[in-house]
Amino acid sequence: MRGGNRVGQARQTVERLQLGLTLHRLRLAADKSQQEAAEVIGRSAGRLSQVENGKGALGTEELTRLLDFYRVSGVERATVLALGRASRRRQPRLGYLDSLPDSYVRFMDLLAAAQRISWYECGIIPGLVQSPSYVTGIHRAGSSLRPDEETTERIAFRRNLQQQVLSVGKAESIDVIFTEDALLHVVGDASVMREQVLHLLQLQEQHPVLSIRVIALDTPDNPGLGGGLVSLEYDTAAPIAYATSLYGPPIYYDQPAPTERMRNLFEGVADIALSPRDSRTMLLDFLARSS
Repeated sequence: MRGGNRVGQARQTVERLQLGLTLHRLRLAADKSQQEAAEVIGRSAGRLSQVENGKGALGTEELTRLLDFYRVSGVERATVLALGRASRRRQPRLGYLDSLPDSYVRFMDLLAAAQRISWYECGIIPGLVQSPSYVTGIHRAGSSLRPDEETTERIAFRRNLQQQVLSVGKAESIDVIFTEDALLHVVGDASVMREQVLHLLQLQEQHPVLSIRVIALDTPDNPGLGGGLVSLEYDTAAPIAYATSLYGPPIYYDQPAPTERMRNLFEGVADIALSPRDSRTMLLDFLARSS
């Protein structure tokens, strides 16, 4: 058997999808074809395609050959090998804690590959639609909790996130919902908040697949108070749910029970959110009051 730890087509998990998307990104960055990469590890292009689509895993020897071929070294190399080990685990687990370096890059990979994105936040503007100054303000406010270098990287990531997901990604539907108090919590100063609201209105105009809705302050019985979530649906992979957090490593869920519960929670907040048209009116009213 070539490359120990070889497995056949496996059940899709967050770890396998992250590994596949990472390998796909690294192959493109190295300007290598799927056929060229497959020959390096003695596999067919079809088999490598399965892995890149999260439907299989590779052994350590095979991953090492690919990383050599792609000229990947250092922390990034170690991270891919760790992802490979995680992708071959078969023991049941409720959630997957992504504590590997640069977890936000893999989060962007997952978002960019999704066909349907549902994002809800309570008390903060969702990351996918944050304006540049709002992004900077959020991360500068928490800079004491992380190294300056990491803060800079995360700011750059958030700015790149919209381009990768809204303009380049595969999403056919993006539903973003947040609570009205996100407009009242001042990030930076009043000018930053005005820029943020203008940014939301512009994104609505520029991206027809994007729906932005607000839950009014006086709406009773919001089932999503105190938390945030992202629900991702794929054409060729099982749904993934993610509990959002400004600080700390992300936790992903791919088992049917938790992803269905989180999807139901999103549908609950969607039921009480204002329509896109009424949400737009609220945002315009905010601008009028703050001028």
